[in-house]
Formats: sequence, structure tokens, C-alpha cells
Amino acid sequence: MRITGLEYRRVDMRLTEPYVIAYETIESATNVFLRVLTDRGIVGYGCAGPDVSVTGETPESVLQACGDVLEPVLRGADPLRRALLRAELGPQLAAQPSVMAMVDMALLDILGKVSGLPLYSLLGGFRERIVTSVTISILPLEQTVAKAKELTGNGIRSLKLKGGLDAADDVERVRKVREAVGPEPELRFDANQGYTVEETREFAQATHAANVTVIEQPTPRDKPELLVEASNRTDVPIMADESVMNAQDLLDLVHAGFTGMINVKLMKVGGIAEALRISMLAQTAGLGVMVGCMDEAALGIAAGLHLALASPSITHADLDAHLDLLEDPSAGAVLLKDGALYPTNKPGLGAELGA
Repeated sequence: MRITGLEYRRVDMRLTEPYVIAYETIESATNVFLRVLTDRGIVGYGCAGPDVSVTGETPESVLQACGDVLEPVLRGADPLRRALLRAELGPQLAAQPSVMAMVDMALLDILGKVSGLPLYSLLGGFRERIVTSVTISILPLEQTVAKAKELTGNGIRSLKLKGGLDAADDVERVRKVREAVGPEPELRFDANQGYTVEETREFAQATHAANVTVIEQPTPRDKPELLVEASNRTDVPIMADESVMNAQDLLDLVHAGFTGMINVKLMKVGGIAEALRISMLAQTAGLGVMVGCMDEAALGIAAGLHLALASPSITHADLDAHLDLLEDPSAGAVLLKDGALYPTNKPGLGAELGA
């Protein structure tokens, strides 16, 4: 089996409404979609969701890598020799993890289609569905509560509130959301690097009655020692997100005494293969693992879902970026029912790319 060609394109997708986090406001998402063609007529699909503030990539750099790096290595290669191709691409894509994630996705999609099995079955098949949190961006109090009631009324069982601009306002929003939705829905909180250690501790104490299950990346990514301190000064699990870009970051945090959880995102770690390795390392270290996402189309969400379904080391999912996208060519790649995500159960990633 040989790769006969690559097709790649940029797609700009508007959001149904902008969302605000501690350091930016987002109104659209740009992904690069890849089609890997083979001499057997099987096509593998992948996508990259570059984010200059997280991965240091832009859509332009992704497209350039497709021509300069992917074309010379992949054209004529056997797509089933994933380990070899990843080894050849790795040094050239060390600073472009979303490109590596896109390639890894497409090669695994081909593997699933050759096997006639959904990818999660090939990778371990631990579960068939997983509850996902759905994010509420930084909104005024009344809008936050209204959005929380709308989502839970539609069957969402886990909410993630964004914050980090003002700890006192964040406490009030969390408390009011809990009052509005009742005791059952899970509440997670993401400060997006906006807190000090002391603010993290005070937030955890002030929202104790609201039963927040995790506080994600409260402190700046470039000061991992603060994340370690926060994890040891609160009763609520602290989750590392931007502080864990690769396996070495995870090991450094563990060696420094970090306790809590990590957020593994395919676009920042370089794909499913690396995400599985990091997840198993985290489990060995006694840390919980969540599969998260960036500004990704449904195809990227499908890859994250198959990862989450495959491995027992993964306990949580935050795979909701596709829900508010307009004009997503991969819409329908995953199914949301009663707050849980399901795969399509078609071979590979189970997705098709439209116009």
C-alpha cells in the first residue's frame, strides 16, 4: 500500500457566538484539513487546529509544512508504517505539534479503514462513550446562569466555567450556577492562567459548597512551580493544561511534586500516539487524565474521542469545540446524546469531509 498524494486546505469557521477566556476573545476557528490518498482508494483524513498562543503555529505555517515537510516524506510511503513515518517527521515537526497531530490522525484513519474497525477498537476499546463537559465562556452573571440552565436542560451533565479575570466574580458565578442547576451536574472551572496561588486557594475554599470538581491551569504556564504549589495547597484537584505540552513537561511537574490531573490535547502534544504515551505516564504517576481540545472541527474532536474511548488511563473528556462551529466540513463526525459523546462506529475515525 502506498500514499499517492496529499490534499490540504485552510477552512475558516465562524462561531455561533464569540467566547471569552482570560486572555482573548475568539470569534472564529481556523483549521487545516488533510486528505492522504492511497493506491487502494482508501483516504485518510486529518486536521490541524493551530494556536499561536499555545502551540506557536499559524494556519500559514501549517500549510507551509504540508508542502515542505509532509509531501517529501509521505508521498510514496506505506501509510501503515506509522512508527517509521512519525520517526522521520518528528525532528522536522518538533515545533509544529498540530501538524504532527494532523498526520497521525490521517494515518490512523487509514489503519482503521484497512482493518474495517473504528479506531477506538483498534487502540484498546475500553469504553463506548464518555461524558464531556461543555464550556461556558466568561459572561455576565445573568447570562452565565441562563446558559448553564439551557445546557443542563438539554441533557448536558458536566459544565466547565471559564474565568481568571476576577476571582471574586468567578466565585459568585460558580455559586449562582450551582444554585440554578442543582446538585447533579458536574462543575469544572478553568482560570486560564489568571490566578495567583493564593487566589486559587481562596477560590477553592469559597466554592467548596458548590462542589467544583477540578480547577484547570490557574497559574501562569511559564511558572510551573506555582502550579505545583497550588496543587498542594488546595483540596480541589488542580489540572495542568498549558503547563504540559509534552512528556518531559509532565515528568518535570511530577518530579517537582505536582499532584492532580493533566489535560491532554492532541494539537499540543502531537497526536494520538504521543497522547497515549503521556496518559500512561500520568496514570503511572497517580495523576488523572482528561482529553481536551482546542479550536477544532468535529474531525479533531472525533480523534480526541477515539483516544478517550480507547484507554482506561483517561477518566475525563472536554470535547466540545465543534458544537458552536458553522460551516464545519466534518460535521457529524461525533454524536452527542444525553451529555455523552459517541463515535459513529464507522471504520477509522468515522468521519467524512464535505465541501
